[in-house]
Amino acid sequence: MTPTVIVAVSSQVPDLVSSASDLFAEDAGHHDPLTDITWPQHHGTGYYADLVDRDDALCLLARTGGTTAGHLIGRVKQNNPLRPAAITATLESIRVDTAHRRRGTANALIDHFFDWARRQNANEAFVTAYAANSAGRSLYRGNGFEEFETKLRRAL
Repeated sequence: MTPTVIVAVSSQVPDLVSSASDLFAEDAGHHDPLTDITWPQHHGTGYYADLVDRDDALCLLARTGGTTAGHLIGRVKQNNPLRPAAITATLESIRVDTAHRRRGTANALIDHFFDWARRQNANEAFVTAYAANSAGRSLYRGNGFEEFETKLRRAL
């Protein structure tokens, strides 16, 4: 069953925090040992409570029955003096519960994000993924994202 995608409201902030906690543990926990994977438990409630009330942010939940199957957080930013014509929609985070993967849930979340971004007059969309996250990068390429910049890191 494909989950229903809804715009999260204040009462659903705990669902966003829970899904983000799983994302941090699963993604950063495997790809970046310097990330505080407990961030959502300590700061997520305030962070997501602020976002659900903002016009320049989008908080989506994928729901199946009464359970959360995943989430997506998006934001729109403009007024970059180096790129004055850019109105950028950023897919800040996305996660689908393992039991709901490969069923179109992530694509449905991303489609809602693109529709919202267009309504916000965005003319481009960005997403960041760990280089080692081949499944995530494949998902993004399958939704039309192309490499734009490459960020290199060296541990010291």
